[in-house]
Amino acid sequence: MPVRIMQPGHLSLTNGLATTSSVTVPRRLGRVWSRLLSYPTRVTGNPSLQCNSDAESFGEHKDDTIDISKLTEVKQKLKLVGINCDDSCIPGRYAHLLCPKCKGGGRSLEWSLSVHIIQDGDFAMWRCFRLDCGWAGRAFAGGSNIRKVMSSRQVAEKSLGLEPLGEKLIAYLGERMISEGTLQRNSVMQRLHDQAIAFPYWHNGVLVGCKYRSMERKFRQEKGTEKWLYGLDDINEAAEVIIVEGEIDKLSVEEAGFQNCDTGYQYLWNCKEHLDKVSCIILATDADTPGHALAEELARRLGKDRCWRVRWPKKDEFSYFKDANEVLKCLGPGALREVIENAELYQLHVSEEALQCTK
Repeated sequence: MPVRIMQPGHLSLTNGLATTSSVTVPRRLGRVWSRLLSYPTRVTGNPSLQCNSDAESFGEHKDDTIDISKLTEVKQKLKLVGINCDDSCIPGRYAHLLCPKCKGGGRSLEWSLSVHIIQDGDFAMWRCFRLDCGWAGRAFAGGSNIRKVMSSRQVAEKSLGLEPLGEKLIAYLGERMISEGTLQRNSVMQRLHDQAIAFPYWHNGVLVGCKYRSMERKFRQEKGTEKWLYGLDDINEAAEVIIVEGEIDKLSVEEAGFQNCDTGYQYLWNCKEHLDKVSCIILATDADTPGHALAEELARRLGKDRCWRVRWPKKDEFSYFKDANEVLKCLGPGALREVIENAELYQLHVSEEALQCTK
């Protein structure tokens, strides 16, 4: 049974946001806090929730783990594209520099280029946040070619040929229990030439990519764009994150009252800075063999001691509901919320599954 907790000052922390409502905390989740969907006021800083992660986790590193040779190589590669790192470019922090492409907008000399070198110094990423520039890319240490730098192209709704969702797709998503309000909040659109559902990817309020899904379940991702988690801006300052496999599942979990983040394993490293700050991660991957394998790999990479696993309910005597959207469609948002709130500590979940297999 869940217990209800009110934070001091009658403010409850939900995904790093302040609301005036209380938070329902399931006993099995312990320190994991529910996040209620509302129109909140953002608060700075993270809740005082801390979990230690294992040696393979994405947790913070000490300064003595910085590889000076790799850091030097990364800075050399940045210099090759015109980024001159000054004393503010400290590994593990974000620095703001003058963009060598747009020159800060000419006379304004705006320091719009955000540069981040990861804690151990072997990888860097950058992006100019001027709307008329958007220059971005990544640089890696290692390899014989010091000029191996990848840049991402700038995208916009117009250049991608996006338009508001039509009645046909709204009805299609409505059959999957996704409301128009959720679609609007996530800026879900359609592609003009083939009416495929378009899921825009945003980072710090800037459009950085897009994924498309046809009604026949054919998928395509915009080429040459940055690879981030879908819903990344929803986990800023979050102490808890829910990870699902697809965009529809992300929207489904939101219908149950949570803002969460969808991920693919290949995008984890790009979002390391965000995930480092998270104390508790709920894995809501699919209830099939690939979904179980993905959950295991995510838990290994992120740290099993801060991961929780959703146990999808039984559909019948022989099978389970596959994912968040199937639970939403068949059982409703209340049931989906209860399933997420009753997630189990990952190590306990695996132990129980192993025990069941021996019976």
